[in-house]
Amino acid sequence: MARPTTPEAPALEAPSPLDLDRVIHERVRLGIVSALAGHEALSFNELKETLGLTDGNLSAHARKLEEAGYVRCRKSFVDRVPRTMYALTGEGRAALERYLHHLEALIERARGAEGGGEES
Repeated sequence: MARPTTPEAPALEAPSPLDLDRVIHERVRLGIVSALAGHEALSFNELKETLGLTDGNLSAHARKLEEAGYVRCRKSFVDRVPRTMYALTGEGRAALERYLHHLEALIERARGAEGGGEES
């Protein structure tokens, strides 16, 4: 006796590299949010030295992250010297987590394709 056919469950949509967060995906901005994720805050100079960026390059990319709501910038003076501090916002931390999970899914899919099946 033949088994009755049932509709297959819809396959979960595979992650697409085209769906990566474009704000974070750019390498300098990914460097900024990654550096900030490990600290409460970093100064402009600390970020610049850590990432090996020019003033203009860091400023431009930090501004894009601020506009997206991922980074908060605080300017102050210490002994009459201007000091700019950057911190990852809650929204920025959540966006980084989503980005990392998306990358992990893409990596797993690629490894599954190259292995030809499931690992035991």
